[in-house]
Amino acid sequence: MSIIRKDKKAAQTFQIEIVETLSTIVEVVAEDEQSALLKAQEMYRNEQVVLYPDDFIDTKFIVFQ
Repeated sequence: MSIIRKDKKAAQTFQIEIVETLSTIVEVVAEDEQSALLKAQEMYRNEQVVLYPDDFIDTKFIVFQ
């Protein structure tokens, strides 16, 4: 005769999203805020602005099931 333990939980699989936030401030000369934002985005896409580990700010862990 075997004894079944009811207090042990079955293992589950979880998906955990890990989000790292890096941040830096760049100065952009432009006629208005929207133009400055577009220039900064273009600089980032063209790798004129690169974020490094020293720019690290935060890590978040989000559980999905």
